[in-house]
Amino acid sequence: MQRPYIRKEVVIIDEIRKEIGRELEQPLRKCASIAIVENVFAGTHTEDLSLYKEYGKYLGRLLMENSLEALQAEPSEIESYGKAAVTGLGGEQEHGSALLHMGFDEPVREILGDTLSIIPSSEKAAPAGHSIDVPLHSKRAVKVRTHYDAMEVYVEDAPRPDEIMVVLCVTTGPRPFARVGGLLLDQVKNMDGIS
Repeated sequence: MQRPYIRKEVVIIDEIRKEIGRELEQPLRKCASIAIVENVFAGTHTEDLSLYKEYGKYLGRLLMENSLEALQAEPSEIESYGKAAVTGLGGEQEHGSALLHMGFDEPVREILGDTLSIIPSSEKAAPAGHSIDVPLHSKRAVKVRTHYDAMEVYVEDAPRPDEIMVVLCVTTGPRPFARVGGLLLDQVKNMDGIS
């Protein structure tokens, strides 16, 4: 498997213990695992981005393993996920999209198991230090509203013009005190990732 050159890795954990003065029965832990990788297509227009399928597979596994290690969690403890890419201004948004959509999901699903839902994503091109909101929802079914959430992520010195910031976010539970109705996690019955 071909591997991208990674300048740095970053892991951020956001642990929420109290919301509007109310203690959570179980703290909500969100983890963003980030890799700052060389964009080999920066400064060029290339039709064939298939190299990034292999890079994506490698990054999906690396970032999922980093998340579990940082959270000291088992795969079964992860309830929601999302991904994002910020391409430096020497490249184009499509480069980040290629890393996220051509091979990235396969190892994430393999490690987590029980992942029928799509892995929501966001991508953009931006200068170093720009933030991105990583969308999150249940790994089991798209329509579980309690797990609709996001995590804002940025790294001060990334991405440089010839880099891509690749992010995987996972959580250990729903939004604090979610109460907007709809399908609940323990009501998921179908095997289509939707309901």
